[in-house]
Amino acid sequence: MSGWDDLYPLPVLPSWLPGTAVAIVSLHLIQKLFFPYFWADLRYLLKVLTYGLRVEMYRLQGRIVTILDKFVKLAEKQPHKPFLIYEGKVHTYRDVDRRSNRIAQVFLHHGALKKSDTVALLMSNEPDFIHVWFGLAKLGCVVAFLNFNVRSRSLLHCVSSCEPKILVVGADLLGTLEEILPNLQKDLSVWIMTKDSTFPSVHTLLDKIEAASEDPVPVNRRSANNLKSSVLYIFTSGTTGLPKAAVISHMQVLKGAAGLWAFGATAEDIIYITLPLYHSAASLLGIGGCIELGATCVLKKKFSASQFWSDCKKYNVTVIQYIGELCRYLCSQPVEGEKNHKVRLAVGNGVRNDVWREFLGRFGPVKICEFYGATEGNICFMNHTGKIGSVGRTNFFYKLFFPFDLIKYNFQKDEPIRNKQGWCEKVKKGEAGLLISKVNAKNPFFGYAGNKRHTEKKLLCEVFKKGDLYFNTGDLMVQDHENFLYFWDRTGDTFRWKGENVATTEVSDVIVMLDFIQEVNVYGVSVPDHEGKAGMASLILKQNTSLDLEQMYKQVVTYLPSYACPLFLRVQKKMEMTGTFKQQKLRLVDEGFNPSTITDPLYFLDNSKKAYVLLTKEVYELILFGKMKL
Repeated sequence: MSGWDDLYPLPVLPSWLPGTAVAIVSLHLIQKLFFPYFWADLRYLLKVLTYGLRVEMYRLQGRIVTILDKFVKLAEKQPHKPFLIYEGKVHTYRDVDRRSNRIAQVFLHHGALKKSDTVALLMSNEPDFIHVWFGLAKLGCVVAFLNFNVRSRSLLHCVSSCEPKILVVGADLLGTLEEILPNLQKDLSVWIMTKDSTFPSVHTLLDKIEAASEDPVPVNRRSANNLKSSVLYIFTSGTTGLPKAAVISHMQVLKGAAGLWAFGATAEDIIYITLPLYHSAASLLGIGGCIELGATCVLKKKFSASQFWSDCKKYNVTVIQYIGELCRYLCSQPVEGEKNHKVRLAVGNGVRNDVWREFLGRFGPVKICEFYGATEGNICFMNHTGKIGSVGRTNFFYKLFFPFDLIKYNFQKDEPIRNKQGWCEKVKKGEAGLLISKVNAKNPFFGYAGNKRHTEKKLLCEVFKKGDLYFNTGDLMVQDHENFLYFWDRTGDTFRWKGENVATTEVSDVIVMLDFIQEVNVYGVSVPDHEGKAGMASLILKQNTSLDLEQMYKQVVTYLPSYACPLFLRVQKKMEMTGTFKQQKLRLVDEGFNPSTITDPLYFLDNSKKAYVLLTKEVYELILFGKMKL
């Protein structure tokens, strides 16, 4: 053997190699043990920085590239690729580009619109929503998306607050138009998506579109000089009062449109949008996201739990959008071969932990991409690791680019806590705190249209030091010891139900119009196995009057969106107040709607009977066990 070894000596390893190998293995173990999310965080941060650098490079080159510019470019590059699929009909990138050109031509010649004029859009989910939106954007107009669930006084408020020159209404919403038409400003030009009209002084759009040219309007009409200039108004309830028109800039549209890409979607994906297009989730993340990717979108008129998975199979959907309630509705459907689909990503917010787990168990290995972001806000979190229940994760580098904090909050006074020196204080990890994000040149807050006071109310000054400025999200969050963030609750006079913010003051204003109501206190109560909080109204009746349940039902369904109608009523003799003379809500919220523990008369909005009915123990149990549709 020694002779053989002399002829073919074994190679001697360098003395440094074993030590290096041990060091690498040790580093890997330390990373896995103490920094388990290092690589996921790094990949996500690099994606965010890459996108930001790309936008900055365009700016330095003197090029302002908007999402509309990207769409027009794609219509030239891939004209025959499907952009929209609606009720089985395919609309290619070229089709959508040309029809939006027609709409731009109509308003160019008939509408007397100038660049930066506002046009309000009251339409439900349909291709012409997008055609009108893009057509007006090609004229350089700011488009205001109106919530078609909002009615009467609230809708009039929305229209007037954004001061539009023109209101465009979909053919299926003429009944809503009829309600508000007599009270609209006289100088507002109203257009409807039909060929003829029975309304006086209302213009028809469909006939003019068919006669219009497909030629593009001059590019300088849509060109943006600054990414911070306004392009959309999207309405939000915020934390108080009537809906407010959040100012959306080109920069915010681009950031929203990058969401699907950041979560790993590609040009080959087919995105299924069932959420209403007036929401930023559907319009910016969904439609904008499709454009950012060059992908295809399947648009649904209205969400249907029974048709959801059959649509996904029919159109080979790979990415879906959701809100928490949507996932719960899907989990409540009968089991029927629902793993037979190609969906790989689900992007949205508000899904409960138990629903999240059930969804994964029932519908297969779909990556749930939970995120957090207010429509008007300047902060966003994305759960890029898939941690159940979390809305996202932070670290030193993320806070460097997007500075935010969680501060102590006084629930009784409904305001941030300040110490003796007048400064706010940060909460410890694991404690709930008010999420605030720093306002600066890189992370601006654009505020609300038509009301400077509402914009100022969303800002916190002198928070930690003199001269600093923060955006108040109105949301309470918790950051755990691994730096995951969790949504905890809303502050102020608002709660969330069926994916919508409900402003308690708006509901109170509608109910107090009834001649037998003295005072109203509206709040949200938790219902088992339901996301968010259901509306409940505590009522004080005027002397020598009785509760007219028929009038009450008629009032709320006429003047409020369906999601804002109180599900429960409680008749009290005296309205309790806090020490600061505000209506007492916390105790009422804690007491809920249990007829066994509450001696006051309770009533329930029974949609099947289209009436408020007495909330008995039997009805209460049906609600608890999910046998009563809410």
